Amino acid sequence: MVMSLALLHTSARISLTSFTVHPSTVVGIIGLAGLYERGARVVGRGAQGDRPTGLAPRPTQRLCFHGALLLMFLSLNGPLHDLSDSYLFSAHMVQHLMLALVVAPLMIMGTPGAMLRPALALRGVRPVAQWLTAPTHTFAIFNIIVAGWHLPPMYNYALAHHPVHIAQHLMFLVASVLMWWPVLSPLPELPRLSFPGQMLYMFLLSIPMAIVAVYISYADTVLYPLYASAPRVWGITPMSDQLIGGLIMWIPGGLFFYTIISIVFFKWQQRDGVESRAGAQVDWRAV
Repeated sequence: MVMSLALLHTSARISLTSFTVHPSTVVGIIGLAGLYERGARVVGRGAQGDRPTGLAPRPTQRLCFHGALLLMFLSLNGPLHDLSDSYLFSAHMVQHLMLALVVAPLMIMGTPGAMLRPALALRGVRPVAQWLTAPTHTFAIFNIIVAGWHLPPMYNYALAHHPVHIAQHLMFLVASVLMWWPVLSPLPELPRLSFPGQMLYMFLLSIPMAIVAVYISYADTVLYPLYASAPRVWGITPMSDQLIGGLIMWIPGGLFFYTIISIVFFKWQQRDGVESRAGAQVDWRAV
C-alpha cells in the first residue's frame, strides 16, 4: 500500500521552469521512510527496547535507503516525470532504468538482514520468499515483466489508463528488487550467489534487455502512438525519440550490468588474495 502511494501520481503538464510535485508520491515515500526508521528502532533496541543490540542500520545503509527514496522522488516528480508521462518515450526509459538499476539495489543495500528476518518467521513466508528469490525465478520474473510491459499493446494500455500505469511502475520496482536479490541479499537464509555465479547471472540478465532494446530501436513504425501525438520537445521526432529510448536501454543499461560484473570480479579476486595470504601464513607457521 505504501509503495503504491509512492508510485502514484496524477497527470501533469510539462514544466521545465518549475518542479512539479505530486502529493501522493510524497505520502508514499514518507511512508516507506517511516516504516524503515520504525524497523531500524525495533532491531536497534531489541524486543524490550531497553538496550542497544548493535543490529541497527549503519549510517552508510541509512544513506543508501534514503538515497533510494530521494531518487524515487526525483524520478516520479518534476521534469523527468512530466516528460516521461506525456512527451518523450526516451524520458520514460530513463525513469524505468532509474527505478530498476539504481533505486531497487540501493533499497536492498540499505536494509540490514535483521530488519527482514522477523518477516521470515511468519507462517508460510519463508517458503514463498525462498521460491521468489531463487536466481532462476528472479531472472524469469524480471525479464518477463520488462519484456511484457514493453510490448506495444501493454505499454500503450498503461499510458492510456492511469491505474494500470501505476501497476506497471510497481511491478517494475518489485521485479527489480527480486532481480538484485541473488547479488545483494542481506539474509543468509536467502543467500547470494557465489561470485562466479553472480557474474554469470548479471551477464545473462543483459541479454533479454538487449533483445527488447533492439526490437524498439529497429522498429519501422512508431510503437507507442501517444508519444507520436504529443507536442514535440526540443525538435525530437517520434521515431528519433523511440530510437533514443531503445539505445538508452541497450547501451547504458547493458554497460551497467557489465560494470557490476567487473565490481564482482574484483571483489572475488580480493577475497581470494586475502585467503591465499592467510593460508601462506598458516603454512609458514607450521614449518
